[in-house]
Amino acid sequence: MTGVMIDVDVIGIDVVARKLNRLNAFNRTLVLDAAGALIESQTRRRISDEKTSPDGEAWKANAEGNPILVKTGHLLASIHQRTGPDEVRVGSGLVYSAIHQYGGTIKPKNASALHFNVGGRHVMAKQVTIPARPYLGFSAENKAEIDRELTTYIGSLLRG
Repeated sequence: MTGVMIDVDVIGIDVVARKLNRLNAFNRTLVLDAAGALIESQTRRRISDEKTSPDGEAWKANAEGNPILVKTGHLLASIHQRTGPDEVRVGSGLVYSAIHQYGGTIKPKNASALHFNVGGRHVMAKQVTIPARPYLGFSAENKAEIDRELTTYIGSLLRG
């Protein structure tokens, strides 16, 4: 029989195989939980320090002139993450958290006017419009930080 053949000796394939085998130790729940904790931290930082939406737009000032979204600290304290088998959810369960994220108009349900205090004085209004101040989401820097953490974790498995 005529023909041609080439022999290839792969040196070090056993080392590569051992390193790839370490990926079996990849713990999906651990990774999702760590990513959730990082995203929760990023969201808290956005509320407490950065005062900008994920796209970098500064939040509109409020009428009282106090730090935006941290008057009582309840919203900041309510930010939490929940990890499922295939997902991470970060957010707030407070009834007013969505109006701050998306903005909207508040109207009285059972009265002719809303009653509230602004800067120590009593105010009545037929409605109040709250501007959107998005605090949930990812900036480019947030995404890069998450990528670095995941890359570090996977790299640690391969270095073993």
